[in-house]
Amino acid sequence: MKITLTVNGEEFPLDVEPRRILADVLREDCRLTGTHLGCEHGVCGACTVLVDGEAVRSCLMLAVQCDGRSVRTVEGLAGPDGEPSALQRAFSAEHALQCGFCTPGFLMVAAGALETDPALADHPERVDHIVGSNVCRCTGYEPIRRAILRAAREQREPVT
Repeated sequence: MKITLTVNGEEFPLDVEPRRILADVLREDCRLTGTHLGCEHGVCGACTVLVDGEAVRSCLMLAVQCDGRSVRTVEGLAGPDGEPSALQRAFSAEHALQCGFCTPGFLMVAAGALETDPALADHPERVDHIVGSNVCRCTGYEPIRRAILRAAREQREPVT
């Protein structure tokens, strides 16, 4: 089936089998390997991407469902000059990654939340919900929570 995915602002005209999941198409056809597959059941969140600004599990979504839609992967977080985003810098500063396998999913669920909720820094319980939506076996979650709050504060009050 012929589809066109707009991934990180770039159009990808593709011919895919209707049964292929978005994660596989992103990794294999678009060569964007930052999206990781963990459980392949939608539980762990490692495969989280943004589709039209909404965080989705790309292991549960068919690529054909995204025809004509905007998909953003972890590769799309950096600025046009390759400079890390505030969220990526916060993850680094707070040591919110260890093995790194779950990191792209956490970054994307956090990016979606930060884009839709500018007041996130004022509501730590919302950050708890974001952090609880994905699985990490290394960090103990607290550094991830701190990183998201740090990025939210920086977004609200940019560092000069």
